[in-house]
Amino acid sequence: MCGISEIDIFIENLDSWQEEASVLRQIILETGLDEQYKWKQPCYTLNDTNVVILAVFKNHCAISFIKGSLLQDEQGVLISPGENSQSVRYLKYTDVKQIISQKTIITNYLYEAIEIERLGLKVEKIKEDEIVWAEELIQKMNEAASFKAAFEKLTPGRKRAYNMFFSDSKNSSTRKARIEKYEKRILDGYGMNDCTCGLSKRMPNCDGSHKSLAIG
Repeated sequence: MCGISEIDIFIENLDSWQEEASVLRQIILETGLDEQYKWKQPCYTLNDTNVVILAVFKNHCAISFIKGSLLQDEQGVLISPGENSQSVRYLKYTDVKQIISQKTIITNYLYEAIEIERLGLKVEKIKEDEIVWAEELIQKMNEAASFKAAFEKLTPGRKRAYNMFFSDSKNSSTRKARIEKYEKRILDGYGMNDCTCGLSKRMPNCDGSHKSLAIG
């Protein structure tokens, strides 16, 4: 049994979806997340904070994103566990070929979830129409029609991410500075973590490839 982890044993003992779970596990591990065994299932963490869970059910297996509601979900593939779920979203699979065909999507969503955790973004557990927008953000939209139009065109996930980041500071001058810093990105239709140079291999998310432009 030397070298065999609890996750290995978990997958070996599965009555169904064993191959699917193995492929999903490998995709998750390729992102560099730490693998732990929690709640009798594989859990993947960043700095000991839960990011995603590999779940196996009777009719499917899934990757559950702890803060899935913050993901932009441009592909429209995330599923909510229920209408009252304000945080968790998951990807559902019943076939290895399906997983392989969507590997790029899965990987992009995983890296976005990792970046959300690195930024320390938190899910505001309130209804969409009850979101408290940063006062400085509202002021900016009232002052600049072009900015307001651009911000309103963003996906709900992008708007929430920006608002959480702007609102995170208690200092008004800091909130204004953050809005000013990201104004051009918003006007260009980009989210906080979107690639703007076109070099990213994790589109639409930035993977740091832009740094190569500064070389030479």
